[in-house]
Amino acid sequence: MIRHAVLFKFKPDFPPADKAAWIEGLSRMEGSIPGLLKLTHGEDVVKNDRSFDYAIVADFNALEDLEVYATHPLHEPLKKYSFPNSEQIIAVDFPL
Repeated sequence: MIRHAVLFKFKPDFPPADKAAWIEGLSRMEGSIPGLLKLTHGEDVVKNDRSFDYAIVADFNALEDLEVYATHPLHEPLKKYSFPNSEQIIAVDFPL
């Protein structure tokens, strides 16, 4: 099993409607992408200097399933919100 964790530091001017659409899109993915076992996501509640703004944690059966997810039609449109509205995005993928 593979865990995929992504942290986002948003630009201050991320339009609220775009952010809401992005979050809705995240919520639609679980149960709809083959090999995606579990997807959790949420905003940071600590909000200190080292905090990122948002996290996604997704579990997959195998590394190949992560590759399917990366280009899946439910995932691709979300990139148009996250990439231009983020100052920084970091990710780590590790076996469980």
